Amino acid sequence: MMNDYNTVKERLILKEYGRNIQMLVQHLQQIEDKEDRDKKAATLTTLMKQINPDIKDTPEVEQKLWDDIHIISDFELEVEGPFPKPERDVVYKKPRRVSYNTNQITFKHFGKNIELLVEKATTLEDPEEQEAAIIHIGKLMKTFFYSYNKDIIDNSVVYKNIRKLSKSKLDIDMNKVNEFNLFEPQKRDLRRDNEGKPRETENRYKNKTKRPFKRRKN
Repeated sequence: MMNDYNTVKERLILKEYGRNIQMLVQHLQQIEDKEDRDKKAATLTTLMKQINPDIKDTPEVEQKLWDDIHIISDFELEVEGPFPKPERDVVYKKPRRVSYNTNQITFKHFGKNIELLVEKATTLEDPEEQEAAIIHIGKLMKTFFYSYNKDIIDNSVVYKNIRKLSKSKLDIDMNKVNEFNLFEPQKRDLRRDNEGKPRETENRYKNKTKRPFKRRKN
């Protein structure tokens, strides 16, 4: 006698209901009396809920059960249920492929937002506002680089990156940047000297710079 292995049985259409439900659906297809077939189909949906106790009794779930009966029957079962018979094309319709973002990021460790800030800074007409924007971008670059590489990036490299991203439209006096540590992230602006006093030169210059990227008033 040949063993009844699953590998030689008919493929399960919906595994969550098991083989017995699939066989019952096949049995429904063989019932000639339409009224009896409709009645047993309704009973079968109740049995399907009992097999999956986590299913809640809602109209949406009720419709799903009837749809699943049609799917298991390969849409060949003719019954008059409370919901219209689903269309094969709709059920098996493949989702639309989401296109990948093809925008190239020059420096991945800085991200796209830095590029947008640089682009915005190039549009600033006020020299002081543009300088403040460059300083703000420099601080962010140093913060992002450290988070990405766990290493410190030199001011000269930050400057070259800003020049490259801005296509040489942004410029700043690097002597001033190095003298006052203008590219240092804000959390380091309050570092103290050997005597425990705040570095007044850094704070004094910082307070004189304008706020970059002002918010527009509604």
